[in-house]
Amino acid sequence: MFISKMNPIIRSFALFSVCFIFLLGNVFSEESKIVKYDTQTFTENINLKNHFVMFYAPWCSHCQRLYPIWEQLADLLNEEGSRVTIAQVDCTTETVLCAQQDITGYPTLKYFSPDKLEPVKYKDIHFLTHLTMFLNVQMGSSLGTGELEEVENVGVKELTDDNYTDQLSKGNHFVKFYAPWCGHCQKLAPTWEELGKTYVKHKEVTINKVDCTVNKQACRNFGIKSYPTLLWIEKGQQIDKFQGQRNINNFKHYIEEKLIQLNSMADKITTEDVQQPSSPVLSLVASNFKSTVSKGLTFIKFFAPWCGYCKGLAPTWEDLGKKISSYENIIIAKVDCSSNLNKELCSEQEVNGFPTLILYNNGEKVEEYTGLRSLEDLFEFVIKHANKNHDEL
Repeated sequence: MFISKMNPIIRSFALFSVCFIFLLGNVFSEESKIVKYDTQTFTENINLKNHFVMFYAPWCSHCQRLYPIWEQLADLLNEEGSRVTIAQVDCTTETVLCAQQDITGYPTLKYFSPDKLEPVKYKDIHFLTHLTMFLNVQMGSSLGTGELEEVENVGVKELTDDNYTDQLSKGNHFVKFYAPWCGHCQKLAPTWEELGKTYVKHKEVTINKVDCTVNKQACRNFGIKSYPTLLWIEKGQQIDKFQGQRNINNFKHYIEEKLIQLNSMADKITTEDVQQPSSPVLSLVASNFKSTVSKGLTFIKFFAPWCGYCKGLAPTWEDLGKKISSYENIIIAKVDCSSNLNKELCSEQEVNGFPTLILYNNGEKVEEYTGLRSLEDLFEFVIKHANKNHDEL
């Protein structure tokens, strides 16, 4: 009644605020196994056993992306007899405690142990396996074998904006894109978890899920417009969309059908003895970038797999590689900027859009190509600089 009498603009803002708080409440669930500490309970318990604590703010998008993984860690390790407690502290309410712990950014993850005078700050990427590896190191491998096996055998893998590109780039994946508030998603959840447990040790497929309220980039890149959306993905590419009845038997039948198709294709290739030619375009990552560009001319395409213009250029770039392959000291290469391995490299090379085409000569950036992207124009550009090098010699 009170809201209905408000100024329309104020009313809209008030409704938005209520919805925003509701969504945050969904992300930071009260029903999870994560132990929630305030200043008093933190002080009382922190020195009693090992703790791995997330200091966060509910409005922080990085915290929201981490939270499902933190919940998984708590589900696996916050059991009776566990040697470590997975906990969280809300720094928007426990301001004094967070100041005492020198929390200057969110999320901050710290490991506390009665055997250590100072907590150890976690600085690695926010993947479940990396978090457990960190705990192993801190606890001197005291995380029990059974606990470790359970961590490694999580049925449904949670994908985020930070890890989905790397996780999906190889192999076969059945992925659920969902929103926590979606009724159909809530109904599907236990069936999807059961499916994950069924295929947890399967070597040919993984069962995954993506929370689209938090991981908007991943969902946008796969064109997700409704929930739940179930996609079959092979080597980072969407192959099919599941359209049948959402029950465990249909899911199993669908997966087995897809794997049979894949194996049939593999058998056909083996039978016909088809030799796949190696690509004339060299794929670079941060670790081999400098050594590759250090000698001769290197023409590099910086791209992202989801980029339409990059897809359009791809066959021409392959043709350029073939055409240049007979020339000495000239390399045609590419860098996938969507990979976590290359994000820092692409930033260093000042890549601000895709595709970006840059020519290097003996390790130095010579020129960013901005001309027409036909095979003839690209070839002429490279040869012009190759001839210039020859003239200078």
